[in-house]
Amino acid sequence: MDLFKEANMKIVNKKIKIKAFSLQEVLIVLLIIGVFMLIALPNLMPLVVKAKSIEAQMQLKYIYNNQTSHRYLYSKYTTDLYELDFEAPKTVKENGTSNYAYEILSAGNTNFVARATAITDFDGDGIFNVWEINENGTPKQIVKD
Repeated sequence: MDLFKEANMKIVNKKIKIKAFSLQEVLIVLLIIGVFMLIALPNLMPLVVKAKSIEAQMQLKYIYNNQTSHRYLYSKYTTDLYELDFEAPKTVKENGTSNYAYEILSAGNTNFVARATAITDFDGDGIFNVWEINENGTPKQIVKD
Protein backbone atom coordinates (compact mmCIF):
# COMPACT_ATOMS: atom_id res chain seq x y z
CA MET A 1 0.00 0.00 0.00
CA ASP A 2 2.86 2.33 0.67
CA LEU A 3 4.20 1.70 -2.82
CA PHE A 4 0.86 2.75 -4.29
CA LYS A 5 0.90 6.03 -2.34
CA GLU A 6 4.47 6.72 -3.45
CA ALA A 7 3.54 6.14 -7.11
CA ASN A 8 0.58 8.51 -6.84
CA MET A 9 2.75 11.15 -5.17
CA LYS A 10 5.29 10.93 -8.01
CA ILE A 11 2.58 11.34 -10.65
CA VAL A 12 1.03 14.32 -8.84
CA ASN A 13 4.36 16.08 -8.46
CA LYS A 14 5.42 15.41 -12.08
CA LYS A 15 4.43 17.99 -14.70
CA ILE A 16 2.44 16.52 -17.53
CA LYS A 17 3.21 17.83 -21.04
CA ILE A 18 0.37 17.99 -23.52
CA LYS A 19 1.27 17.96 -27.20
CA ALA A 20 -0.10 21.04 -28.95
CA PHE A 21 0.66 23.50 -31.75
CA SER A 22 2.51 26.69 -31.01
CA LEU A 23 1.12 30.10 -31.93
CA GLN A 24 3.66 30.48 -34.75
CA GLU A 25 2.61 27.17 -36.31
CA VAL A 26 -1.07 28.14 -36.24
CA LEU A 27 -0.33 31.56 -37.78
CA ILE A 28 1.74 30.00 -40.58
CA VAL A 29 -1.09 27.61 -41.44
CA LEU A 30 -3.58 30.51 -41.50
CA LEU A 31 -1.24 32.50 -43.75
CA ILE A 32 -0.98 29.59 -46.20
CA ILE A 33 -4.78 29.19 -46.27
CA GLY A 34 -5.15 32.95 -46.90
CA VAL A 35 -2.74 32.82 -49.85
CA PHE A 36 -4.67 29.91 -51.35
CA MET A 37 -7.94 31.86 -50.96
CA LEU A 38 -6.45 34.88 -52.73
CA ILE A 39 -5.41 32.66 -55.60
CA ALA A 40 -8.79 30.87 -55.83
CA LEU A 41 -11.16 33.82 -55.27
CA PRO A 42 -10.96 35.40 -58.76
CA ASN A 43 -11.79 32.02 -60.29
CA LEU A 44 -14.87 31.68 -58.06
CA MET A 45 -16.39 35.13 -58.73
CA PRO A 46 -18.39 34.03 -61.82
CA LEU A 47 -20.03 31.34 -59.68
CA VAL A 48 -20.94 33.90 -57.03
CA VAL A 49 -22.51 36.20 -59.65
CA LYS A 50 -24.44 33.29 -61.15
CA ALA A 51 -25.76 32.20 -57.75
CA LYS A 52 -26.89 35.71 -56.86
CA SER A 53 -28.56 36.22 -60.25
CA ILE A 54 -30.91 33.32 -59.51
CA GLU A 55 -32.71 35.66 -57.10
CA ALA A 56 -33.48 38.08 -59.94
CA GLN A 57 -34.67 35.31 -62.24
CA MET A 58 -37.01 33.85 -59.62
CA GLN A 59 -38.54 37.22 -58.73
CA LEU A 60 -38.98 38.13 -62.41
CA LYS A 61 -40.74 34.80 -63.00
CA TYR A 62 -43.04 35.66 -60.10
CA ILE A 63 -43.80 39.04 -61.69
CA TYR A 64 -44.42 37.28 -65.02
CA ASN A 65 -46.90 34.85 -63.43
CA ASN A 66 -48.74 37.68 -61.70
CA GLN A 67 -48.79 39.77 -64.90
CA THR A 68 -50.28 36.80 -66.78
CA SER A 69 -53.01 36.41 -64.15
CA HIS A 70 -53.67 40.16 -64.24
CA ARG A 71 -54.02 40.06 -68.04
CA TYR A 72 -56.52 37.20 -67.84
CA LEU A 73 -58.61 39.20 -65.38
CA TYR A 74 -58.36 42.71 -66.89
CA SER A 75 -57.27 42.09 -70.52
CA LYS A 76 -54.12 44.16 -70.06
CA TYR A 77 -50.83 44.19 -68.21
CA THR A 78 -50.08 46.68 -65.44
CA THR A 79 -47.17 48.91 -64.49
CA ASP A 80 -48.11 48.85 -60.80
CA LEU A 81 -46.35 46.23 -58.71
CA TYR A 82 -48.93 46.76 -55.97
CA GLU A 83 -51.72 45.59 -58.33
CA LEU A 84 -49.73 42.41 -58.89
CA ASP A 85 -49.46 41.74 -55.16
CA PHE A 86 -45.70 41.94 -55.56
CA GLU A 87 -43.83 43.45 -52.67
CA ALA A 88 -40.18 43.77 -53.56
CA PRO A 89 -37.94 42.28 -50.88
CA LYS A 90 -35.83 44.71 -48.86
CA THR A 91 -32.45 45.28 -50.40
CA VAL A 92 -29.14 44.89 -48.60
CA LYS A 93 -28.96 48.70 -48.47
CA GLU A 94 -32.22 48.64 -46.46
CA ASN A 95 -30.91 45.94 -44.09
CA GLY A 96 -32.65 43.22 -46.11
CA THR A 97 -31.38 40.30 -48.13
CA SER A 98 -32.22 41.23 -51.74
CA ASN A 99 -29.44 42.15 -54.15
CA TYR A 100 -31.78 43.55 -56.82
CA ALA A 101 -34.30 46.37 -57.26
CA TYR A 102 -37.41 45.54 -59.32
CA GLU A 103 -39.52 47.70 -61.60
CA ILE A 104 -41.94 47.41 -64.50
CA LEU A 105 -40.65 49.49 -67.38
CA SER A 106 -43.69 49.31 -69.64
CA ALA A 107 -47.03 47.57 -69.88
CA GLY A 108 -49.82 47.57 -72.43
CA ASN A 109 -52.60 45.36 -73.70
CA THR A 110 -50.31 42.82 -75.31
CA ASN A 111 -46.87 43.23 -73.77
CA PHE A 112 -44.86 44.28 -70.73
CA VAL A 113 -41.23 44.57 -69.66
CA ALA A 114 -40.06 44.14 -66.07
CA ARG A 115 -36.48 44.73 -64.92
CA ALA A 116 -34.28 43.62 -62.04
CA THR A 117 -31.20 45.79 -61.50
CA ALA A 118 -28.43 44.78 -59.12
CA ILE A 119 -27.79 47.30 -56.38
CA THR A 120 -24.35 45.90 -55.57
CA ASP A 121 -21.41 45.25 -57.85
CA PHE A 122 -20.74 41.56 -57.29
CA ASP A 123 -17.25 41.38 -58.77
CA GLY A 124 -16.12 44.96 -58.23
CA ASP A 125 -15.71 45.93 -61.90
CA GLY A 126 -18.17 48.86 -61.81
CA ILE A 127 -20.83 47.09 -63.91
CA PHE A 128 -24.17 46.21 -62.33
CA ASN A 129 -26.09 43.11 -63.41
CA VAL A 130 -29.47 43.71 -65.14
CA TRP A 131 -32.15 41.15 -65.99
CA GLU A 132 -35.43 41.67 -67.86
CA ILE A 133 -38.53 39.60 -68.54
CA ASN A 134 -41.39 40.21 -70.94
CA GLU A 135 -44.69 38.60 -71.89
CA ASN A 136 -42.82 35.56 -73.27
CA GLY A 137 -41.77 34.59 -69.73
CA THR A 138 -38.05 33.99 -70.23
CA PRO A 139 -35.66 36.09 -68.14
CA LYS A 140 -32.85 37.60 -70.21
CA GLN A 141 -29.61 39.02 -68.93
CA ILE A 142 -29.27 42.52 -70.39
CA VAL A 143 -26.05 43.62 -68.67
CA LYS A 144 -23.63 40.93 -67.55
CA ASP A 145 -21.64 41.59 -64.39
